[in-house]
Amino acid sequence: MESSVATLWRYPVKSMQGEELNAADITDTGLLGDRQFAVVDPATGKVAGAKNPRKWPGFFYFRAAYTAPPQAGSALPAVRVTMPDGTTATTDEADGGGLPKLLSEALGREVTLSAAVAVAGSPAGQPTATAEEYVIASDEVAAFDLPSGTFFDAASVHLVTTATLDRLRSLYPEGRFEPRRFRPNIIVATGPDATGFVENDWVGHEIGIGEHVRLRVTMATGRCVMTTLPQGDLPKDSGILRTAAQHNNTQVGVYAEVISGGVVRRGDPVAVL
Repeated sequence: MESSVATLWRYPVKSMQGEELNAADITDTGLLGDRQFAVVDPATGKVAGAKNPRKWPGFFYFRAAYTAPPQAGSALPAVRVTMPDGTTATTDEADGGGLPKLLSEALGREVTLSAAVAVAGSPAGQPTATAEEYVIASDEVAAFDLPSGTFFDAASVHLVTTATLDRLRSLYPEGRFEPRRFRPNIIVATGPDATGFVENDWVGHEIGIGEHVRLRVTMATGRCVMTTLPQGDLPKDSGILRTAAQHNNTQVGVYAEVISGGVVRRGDPVAVL
């Protein structure tokens, strides 16, 4: 049995719950519309999110989804954000403060909402946004730069295999190693002969998905406190991160850059080239 696309995920607003898809356009900057928006703390200018849960608790109880499927070559539709209490607002609503006002009320401090826009004239690789991360080992908050013109942590596409999730479950049966904890864009279903942390061996290689999409795997994905946080019916569980640390150098999945884009669908074959 060859590997194939099991599920696709897009996260219209950084650090919020996203939407599961049957198909998606892959562009030079990843899944069309992925991490298009981010909540920003105007007091510091830094991107807010679940990587710093002491300052921003409950981020995973917000959900974001496009009001219509994004189409390549067209302007992106509005994003609807659902608050923890069920209240909704969209990114194109301006009356009464709209979405930023509701977000500020729900988060307990003033925030704004920014869209990812490449900055004209910005040198390649120069960051245009900064975020914060709580580092468990040092019990400190560290700042880190995001890739120029984006709200991605490190790369535009993130993949995790079912073999890796199955391996983690076998190591820590009490934990719920669901894709939601790791926020991948593509879950790759591997065959029965693929066991363990198979995507570790993909780093440095190209991946073909379907007829047209080609990715270059650039690095393993280091994990952080986000994987342990509650969301939906998933409980808080520090054992999730501890298991990854003890058995795979705190890594789950891989990051990739896009060589050639196209439409990716559930069931498309995935091959290491």
